[in-house]
Amino acid sequence: MGKTYQNPVPVSVGGIGMAFKVLPKYFFNREETEPKQPLGPFPTDISVYAAAPVSGLRVTWFGHSSSLLELDGVRVLIDPVWERRASPFRWMGPKRFFQPTLTLEAMPPLDVVLISHDHYDHLGASTVRQLARLQPQARWVTSLGVGRWLCEFGVAPERITELDWTESVELPGLKLTAWPSRHFSGRGLGDRFTTLWSSFVLESSAHRVYYGADSGLWEGFAEIATQYGGFDLTMLEVGAFSPLWADIHLGPDNAVQAFRSMGATGLLMPIHWGLFNLALHGWRQPMERIEVLAKEHGLRLWSPRPGEPTEVVGEEALWSSWWHRER
Repeated sequence: MGKTYQNPVPVSVGGIGMAFKVLPKYFFNREETEPKQPLGPFPTDISVYAAAPVSGLRVTWFGHSSSLLELDGVRVLIDPVWERRASPFRWMGPKRFFQPTLTLEAMPPLDVVLISHDHYDHLGASTVRQLARLQPQARWVTSLGVGRWLCEFGVAPERITELDWTESVELPGLKLTAWPSRHFSGRGLGDRFTTLWSSFVLESSAHRVYYGADSGLWEGFAEIATQYGGFDLTMLEVGAFSPLWADIHLGPDNAVQAFRSMGATGLLMPIHWGLFNLALHGWRQPMERIEVLAKEHGLRLWSPRPGEPTEVVGEEALWSSWWHRER
């Protein structure tokens, strides 16, 4: 038996028994789990990248958890998935709701590609192969064990840094630290827990960003935030959730609870939604719910349109509501 990793608190990931519970729900589900018509297009104006953001922090959200962060002169591409499906198969599995907002060939020069864990909706093999060829100068930062996948997909080993929880790597203009999350890993039926999964803190000269990646609710959110005194932008997952797998995915209610436990400083950016049908809820439901919760608790939400390079300006909220118009 090879090395396996454990969560900071126990989780129930589910197996064949979970499948028997979930399949009937999928069969009788009446929610609009994916748009009736393809969304978009949402073209990215790549000319924006020619000038640095005035605020020092700019984010381009490409859907789900894929984002380009520009932090005080450093460009970080997070969990890029340009594949048509978040699946090991090209012919089946969750299909994206809209086309990529720019081609990988049009991506501006990257300093870092950050991969939180090895699930198909966070690590796309074809995407990695193309980026390895197109962006040879980029550093790749990931969780323990995931580097073997990156190497298999064409990334030069010397460009890869794997981090254990609480470990950091300092790059020119940027410090990245891996922190625990409550999730799991694996790209097949037999390799669960054989690579690590992480959340990350990104610190530049003037900004701090927390990328929660995938996680269920646990007390670690507050403990991590205490180490930093809050963040300018906190990116937490709100989609692909269900009470059946609450241990490993937040959903909007638990995302708000996690954010409040972290001190609710700065802005809350909902991620992990809007691109793939990975659950039983309506595709708009996570955003409709978190909007209600944010108003109840006085939280500042930040959510740009897909593919639109958007500056984070202080604690100024942004709520594009683009999904209301896509009917």
